[in-house]
Amino acid sequence: MFVLTLKSDPFKTYVLSNSETGASLEVVPERGGMVTRWQVNGQDVLYLDAERFANPALSVRGGIPILFPICGNLPDNTYTWEGQPYTLKQHGFARNLPWEVTDQVTQNQGSLTLRLTSNHQTRAVYPFEFELTFTYMLSDRALGTHQCYTNCSAVPMPFSAGFHPYFQVSDKTKLEFDIPATRFLDQITKTVHPFNGNFDFDQDEIDVAFIGVSRQTATVRDRSQALQLQLDYSNLFSTLVFWTVKGKDYYCLEPWTAPRNALNTGEHLLHLEPGASLETFFNLSVERL
Repeated sequence: MFVLTLKSDPFKTYVLSNSETGASLEVVPERGGMVTRWQVNGQDVLYLDAERFANPALSVRGGIPILFPICGNLPDNTYTWEGQPYTLKQHGFARNLPWEVTDQVTQNQGSLTLRLTSNHQTRAVYPFEFELTFTYMLSDRALGTHQCYTNCSAVPMPFSAGFHPYFQVSDKTKLEFDIPATRFLDQITKTVHPFNGNFDFDQDEIDVAFIGVSRQTATVRDRSQALQLQLDYSNLFSTLVFWTVKGKDYYCLEPWTAPRNALNTGEHLLHLEPGASLETFFNLSVERL
């Protein structure tokens, strides 16, 4: 039985839960429409830096931030469109703007739908009219996200989109990866390396983008927590990024539709015709080992 409640912690938070299974989901519309907490059998799957989250002036480190209309950063935070330069900060603006709750379901299933539309603030850095509609769906051991991107402009709209989930971890050396790629680009050194399923967690920071993702599923086994995490994503997500920082109890495995700087290079950049919509999905599931 699903129940939807509200709390302030410190922002208005929608809490969708199923007391029979111990599954719960917390979403904060005004902080980028992001999921801030997901529990399976009462156990937290996601990491959240509560101190940064409480400060609206800081970007959130934790939960599942939404990336749109770019993933990653641009050189000098700048791109050019139709001869006009624009400034757009890392990962775009969707993760920083307030979203609107448009629907909630608790009968037979549990879901929450949010919407973000273009406004004067977005048009100053991204000259397109758009509507994004995201539905979060909670089940016993899974969290689904259905996305719909609509171009409300009179001209084609270029964009990339993705997610930046932070997964909680106590011992990174106990992680085992099954990622559908054999090479990655180190985004710090700009060099390409073979991938054998392991990372050197003695590095201060790991920031890599996998090249030639061959299937729409990736898994991480966490032996210290006896959990297996699976990511499933549509074939529009052409890039997987892994990021973590030494000494922090999180790792990020991020599905992106395009690599960094796609608005300038055009690589895997999505285009929507005027009035058109694009639907896609990103699902997470957890199993005990």
